[in-house]
Amino acid sequence: MSLLKKTQPNKLPLKNPPLKKILSLVAGLVLAASLTAAPAQAAVIEISPPGANDWSCKPSVEHPYPVILVPGTFESMAKNWITLSPYLKNAGYCVFALNYGETNGVYATAPVADSARELAPFVDAVRAATGAKKVNLVGHSQGGMMPRYYMGFLGGAKYVNQLIGIAPSNHGTEGVIVPPPSFLPMTDSNALGCAACGDQQAGSAFMQKLNSIGDTVAGPSYTVISTRYDEIVIPYNSQFLAGPARQVTNITIQDKCPADVFEHDQTPNDPVVHQLVSHSLGRTSGPADPSYQPRCL
Repeated sequence: MSLLKKTQPNKLPLKNPPLKKILSLVAGLVLAASLTAAPAQAAVIEISPPGANDWSCKPSVEHPYPVILVPGTFESMAKNWITLSPYLKNAGYCVFALNYGETNGVYATAPVADSARELAPFVDAVRAATGAKKVNLVGHSQGGMMPRYYMGFLGGAKYVNQLIGIAPSNHGTEGVIVPPPSFLPMTDSNALGCAACGDQQAGSAFMQKLNSIGDTVAGPSYTVISTRYDEIVIPYNSQFLAGPARQVTNITIQDKCPADVFEHDQTPNDPVVHQLVSHSLGRTSGPADPSYQPRCL
């Protein structure tokens, strides 16, 4: 829902107002838009991406684990998973998604540890609704890293079959995390109160704690999908996880499809990424097969 819709400009007097009054009203709306820190996705009513959050869905024998999609910093579930969610739903998966970590009307900006505490009851709710003992987690950026805190420090490992991280900030970034252009004019992460941005800087206290127990914990499998063109989580190979091949697979998109130039923000919409995620989810055990070759577009 846009700010203009929220302000309900259609409530102008029925009579044709003077031009000066119209211009004054427009100027007021522009000023209000420039002063607010809440982006378009901060609507009161949360919107699920297509195919997600059908709480009557029961996992099939072929796809026994429900899939939970975890968005990245500044993102809503509806925007982050607009293409992958229906893709997985059409493939026969029970798909769920959530928003988390809202501060100042912006999702996924709270301290990462606090966001992990929001993920925990959502996983429980999905398990209760579907009857599944475990879930598969698919996350983008912060959403591909934050579940590691849930699994490593909040007892979530026993409830997760596999974590698939799409351009995840597993070891932080040496770059600067800023809101995407859609958040203009509020382009300063500090102005947005983004604690998660500081947590995701390489060497932060949070990153030191997250990785103090190692990149993985016993139980879940891990698949990491990265792009060499990542301009947010850099260097891109800092996203990779260390672990035995039976538990961890790290994939660079361009090693599979050299002409694929998708960057950080749009990796969840990459058809090649869709295939890699689907392949990984379809494995009966373990992470993605490193030899799997998606169809390049």
